[in-house]
Amino acid sequence: MDKLISDFSLGLFFWQFVIFVGLILLLKKFAWKPILDIINEREEGIKNALLSAEIAKRDMQNLRSDNEKLLAEARSDREAMMKEAREIKEKMISDAKAEAQVAGQKMIEQAKAAIESEKNAAMNELKIQVSTLSLEIAEKLLKEELSNKESQTKLVEKMLGDVKLN
Repeated sequence: MDKLISDFSLGLFFWQFVIFVGLILLLKKFAWKPILDIINEREEGIKNALLSAEIAKRDMQNLRSDNEKLLAEARSDREAMMKEAREIKEKMISDAKAEAQVAGQKMIEQAKAAIESEKNAAMNELKIQVSTLSLEIAEKLLKEELSNKESQTKLVEKMLGDVKLN
């Protein structure tokens, strides 16, 4: 440091000062303005990017809330459709049960009617057979009774005796 002070030259100092001021003026004229313009543009770009990011964030929140609303609506629609499907299923099952019961009851009634008609037909056929058999037996008895003269006389007397009693 002592050496700098002892070797100090005023002319050198003056020229260095002039060159320094000239360099600053040149930098101000040619470099400072473009550098500031670039810095200002960059600052403006950053502000715009931040603003765009904020707008995008707001839009995303709006979209998210809209999506949640749509999702909730879709869930409620799905639940309503499932409930309706369950109700339709239950109705179809109950209708089928009722229909099956009616059909079963109808079949039972038809079976009862068929049994009753078969029973009546069997009873009629039995009555016819009994009456036919009775007639045949009576006919055979009468033939045997009437073939013998003594028997005929006894039969007539017996019938006459029965008539008097009444």
